[in-house]
Amino acid sequence: MCLIVFAWKEHPEFPLVVAANRDEFTDRPTEPASFWPDAPHLLARRDLVGGGAWLGITRTGRFAAITNYRDPSLRRSGAPSRGRLVSDFLLGSEPVGEHLERLAKRAADYAGFNLLASDGRDLFYLSNLQGEAHPLLPGIYGLSNGFLDTPWPKVARARAAFEAALESPGGPDPEALFSVLLDTTRPPDDELPRTGVGLEWERLLSTPFIAAPGYGTRCSTILLVDSAGTVIFRERTHTPGAPTPHTERSFRFRLDA
Repeated sequence: MCLIVFAWKEHPEFPLVVAANRDEFTDRPTEPASFWPDAPHLLARRDLVGGGAWLGITRTGRFAAITNYRDPSLRRSGAPSRGRLVSDFLLGSEPVGEHLERLAKRAADYAGFNLLASDGRDLFYLSNLQGEAHPLLPGIYGLSNGFLDTPWPKVARARAAFEAALESPGGPDPEALFSVLLDTTRPPDDELPRTGVGLEWERLLSTPFIAAPGYGTRCSTILLVDSAGTVIFRERTHTPGAPTPHTERSFRFRLDA
């Protein structure tokens, strides 16, 4: 179901800081993060079913990430892959506002989604259940499978821990940010959202790191972009059902001028 906590132009030295978990069925095939052979400027994990991505960045500073909106009554058979919304934006070059304005006109074709997209200058949020895209002001945000900053317990908990990690001397510590994502603390039942999946699944999905039968957190990603244009991208792929052991891929590069 996914969780993304991020800071946009809030830290004096890091205009973009992202900590994110990708939750998915454990048997859905994906390729770990890499620069795509057919698009060598694009760094992202790749979905081998729909062909898109869930979070990525390019060497020119374009960034995008997506989460699904959780409501079983809104499921649509035959809808196009939402991961393509991420890869299509990353492969493009038009300003983010123009791209999302065009997308909003056909967004109803997709199952419910929340899309974050930045061209390096502006960062926008678009939910196809709310209609229009809007630019985000500098700040710290949390996004899971409601709308942006919907105060589900996992979002509130992760956002508070993320904010504390940003205050580390010397800049955000990736290990502290990973700790935010590996949290398995379950809130009490009376604090859980009611999204139509039943109480047992609300419990299973209520933690930042999810370990459920056949479903769970597949990878955790830390993305840092500093004011000099240096990008640090670290992705941990998890053994199903547990935060450890894991395998990690790390990338560091400078954005193109």
